[in-house]
Amino acid sequence: MSPIDHYRSLERMYASAPLNKAFYHPTMTVGEGKATIEMALVEHHHHSAGAAHGSVYFKMLDDAAFFAANSLENETFVLTSSFTTYLLRPVVQGTLRSEGRVVNIGKTQFIAESVLYDEKGREVGRGNGVFVKGRTPLAEATGYGPPSP
Repeated sequence: MSPIDHYRSLERMYASAPLNKAFYHPTMTVGEGKATIEMALVEHHHHSAGAAHGSVYFKMLDDAAFFAANSLENETFVLTSSFTTYLLRPVVQGTLRSEGRVVNIGKTQFIAESVLYDEKGREVGRGNGVFVKGRTPLAEATGYGPPSP
C-alpha cells in the first residue's frame, strides 16, 4: 500500500469508529507524521457550566497525535501508552481544530504532540503522548483499507 493510500485508509478508519457518532462525526486529514481533526462543538459536548468538557479536548488532542503516529506505522494499530493534556481556555461554541505531529521516533514507540485551536485560531489546549506499536494488524481494524464500492 502506498503512503497516500495508507493515509486515506486511516481517515476512513477514523470516520467509521462508532465513538465518533457521539461526537457528531469529526473529520480528519492525515499526512506523513501529522494529522488534523475538525469538529463542530455543540451543547452536547458541554459540562454543567456551559463550556466544552475536558473529554472533548482530550479526544481531539489524543486522536490528532495518535493518527500522526499511526501515519508512520503501516502494519499495526498503534496504542496510546500515555498522554498528557493541558486545558488552556474554555470554549463554548464553534469549530475546533486539533493538529498533531510526531516529534520523535524510536524502535517501538513514537512521541507526538498536538495543539487544539478554536475557530478564531486561538490555542485552547495542548497535549503530548507516547504511542507504541500494537499487535492488531491495521487490516483488521474497522474501516481500514480501500474504500467500499
